[in-house]
Amino acid sequence: MKRLLISLLVAAHPAAAQSFGSRTHFTEAGGREIYSGICAGCHMADGRGAVGAGAYPALAQDARLADPAYPIAMVLHGAGAMPGFAATLSDRQVAEVVAYIRTHFGNAYARTPTEADVHAAR
Repeated sequence: MKRLLISLLVAAHPAAAQSFGSRTHFTEAGGREIYSGICAGCHMADGRGAVGAGAYPALAQDARLADPAYPIAMVLHGAGAMPGFAATLSDRQVAEVVAYIRTHFGNAYARTPTEADVHAAR
């Protein structure tokens, strides 16, 4: 199942293929790089989401991102068609990408999630 998810991610966003060090962990550092390498393939570079072969929700101006617990849980555990990345992203990487989406795309949420927040959500 994990290999299938990785294959689907790589097919959806070929640049993600370069992100896998051991093919089990992403190597990007920093929220922008993580978003560009992993998330933008579905949520688009501008965070506005997409509709086509599937529906990919917008992150732009998303009120659900106000509480960092929501995007942390989504990144770690996924929901619906979105896979969870708990096994492939470190606590720091999750905190970085969540901070990035909460402060970009028209979002301006002040509280920066910490590695401790992510660790507690695991």
